[in-house]
Order: sequence, then C-alpha cells, then structure tokens
Amino acid sequence: MAPNTSEAAVDLDAPWISQEDLPVETYQIIDEDGTYDSADVPDLADEEFLDLYRWMLVEKRYAERMIKLQRRGQMGTVGSSRGHEASIVGSGYALQDGDWLLGMGRETSAMLLRDVSLRDIILFWRGVEDAQRFLTEQNCMIGISVGGYLPMTTGIGWGMNLTDSDSVVTAHFGDGATSTGAFHEAVNFAGVLDAPAIFYCQNNQWAISTPFEKQTNANTIAQRGLGYGVHGIRADGNDVLAVYDAMREARKLARAGHPVLFEALTYRTEGHSTSDDPTEYRERDAVEEWLERDPIERYESFLKSEGLWDEVDKDALVAEVDEEFSAAVEAADEYGPRDVDELFEYVYDDLPPILQEQLDEMERELAELDDLEAYIERRPKG
Repeated sequence: MAPNTSEAAVDLDAPWISQEDLPVETYQIIDEDGTYDSADVPDLADEEFLDLYRWMLVEKRYAERMIKLQRRGQMGTVGSSRGHEASIVGSGYALQDGDWLLGMGRETSAMLLRDVSLRDIILFWRGVEDAQRFLTEQNCMIGISVGGYLPMTTGIGWGMNLTDSDSVVTAHFGDGATSTGAFHEAVNFAGVLDAPAIFYCQNNQWAISTPFEKQTNANTIAQRGLGYGVHGIRADGNDVLAVYDAMREARKLARAGHPVLFEALTYRTEGHSTSDDPTEYRERDAVEEWLERDPIERYESFLKSEGLWDEVDKDALVAEVDEEFSAAVEAADEYGPRDVDELFEYVYDDLPPILQEQLDEMERELAELDDLEAYIERRPKG
C-alpha cells in the first residue's frame, strides 16, 4: 500500500490532512531494557507493585495449564495469552468496583480481578453456557464473535448514563475486530452518546494469520478515534505500568463523558488458539524478537531496581497459582449435567406459549423413551 501522506497532493492549494500530520506516540514507562524515570512511575504502594507481578504470573500459568488440559482432551479449543500478560493485568487493575468488562477470551486475569471464578472460566471453555450467566453476575461476559459484542458495550455505557451510574464499561478485543463493521458502529455511536466506554484493543499484530499491515493502511489503531470524535491513546502493551497508568486516566475520561479508543501494542507469542499453527504464516525470527521483550521479565527488572524483588518468592507464587488452578479444575469437573428445561430457561423472562408447548412436548417424549439413554453418546468432560 502507498504511504498516506499530504506530500502527494501538490497540485491543489488546499488544506489536505493525512495521518503523517499527527504522529501517534506510544506511551511507555519501562523501556525494553528495563530503564525508567522514577518520576513517571504511578503512585502505588509496594504491595500493589507486588500484586501486579502476581497477577501476571496468574495469567501466564493459566495459559500454560489450559493448553495442557486441551492437549489431554480435557478442554475445548482455547486461545493462549502468552505475551499479553502486561496488557491484560494492567488494564484490569485500573478498573473499579461496578465497572463492566466484556472480553474476547484473552483477559482471564482481568476478569479474576473482577471476582469472576476461575471455575467458571474453565466451564466456559468447556462449552457450559451456564458460565456466561455466572460471569454476568460480576458484570463480565466473553464474546466469541469477533467484534460482535462491541455495540453492546456502547449500549451498556448508554444505560449507565440513563441510570446516573458512576461506573464505566470496557471491551477487550483484538486488532482483527477493528476491521469489522460492528467496531465502527460501536465507537461512532459511543461518541455520539458520550458513553462512559473504553474500547480496549489488544493489538497483538495478527488477526489469526493476517498481519496488521494487511488489515489497514492506518499507522495505528488509536488514531482512528479522531474520526469518531473520541479520545485515543496507544500504550506499550508489554509495559504493565504504562498500561495501568493510561487505563486509569482513560477511566477518568470515560466517566467525564469522553469515550476512549485504547490501543495496547503487544505480540501474540503463540498460536491464535490451540487449533492454529503460526509457523505456517510467520517467521520465527520475529517471534524471537518479541520473546526478548517479555513483559514479565521486564517488570521483574523494575522490581529489582525498586528493591522489591527480595520480597518475591517466585517458586512459591507459581505453586500457589497452580494449586488454585487445580482446585478450579476439580470444581469444574464436579459440575453436573444440565436439565433439558435449561434449553428454554434463559431465552425469555416469561416463557411464550409456543416455547412452553415445545418444552412440554420434549418432556413427554423423553418420558416415553425409557431406553433413550442407551442411544445417547455423551462426550467426556472437556
């Protein structure tokens, strides 16, 4: 694609504009080599700095353990979040009680920070739809349809305005979702409605096998906010402090009636999901380059510089996280099969007559077929 610059328009004396006229910088606090200016560091207590580290370990071990479960046939297809730890934790840590989080499936620790049960996350990836109901009790939801839930984000924000809520709604999505019509409709309408919404794009630079530069001629995702009249920011998604700090400010803007398009620049170091083989479409050298920018290792260097590393027992933390994960798997295994009437229960508040007739018919047929169980092939858990 040709560069989009105003220099090409030389024959017409007019105020052309292009993306080169407003370059977008990437907000960063901790450099790739671990250096930082102390004056830029967010005002957090030592316990909070350490807590950020623990949550990144939670995200890392969750991804590793989930993939192992999937390989053993105990889990459906899952998407790894390796490389996204800072992007996920930093954004989730800045939210407050009552805020909503709509996700794409790569923000587990951010949802755990909202008091979602790890058991329910595991149930979701096993295809148990009850999990969505449990997630909504904590103002969370996972939307598998790429970008399809983004208009709901605007709707929730609009509802917050109508009810004088002091909360915000944030939606996590990948760079691929920004190529959907739902994304454009959601952000545009949020700007019109002054919705307290944060559209949080984890730009890992790959929409499955399509690289970012083949999705758009825009230099960044953040700059698109200008077209909708909303605020935009691009942060280093591998710098947990930069993400946290920028997200905290984004929340203030959203509460003031200024929706935010937030781009966290990171990299997906593994496949899009356990059904994906990334070696078919990208070079290993690029992956190795980003592995050297590991967000957890970068933050470890910060903790060492701040004199906090001596308070970290990494092995003990990992063992603690593994124990919690194992307990969640056990709880998910104990979750029993569901009743037939649950197929109808969550469609309407009051079941319409036509659906009531269908439910009654199904129950009659099941009662008449005493030997039906012999003809049902039940898949194992996962």
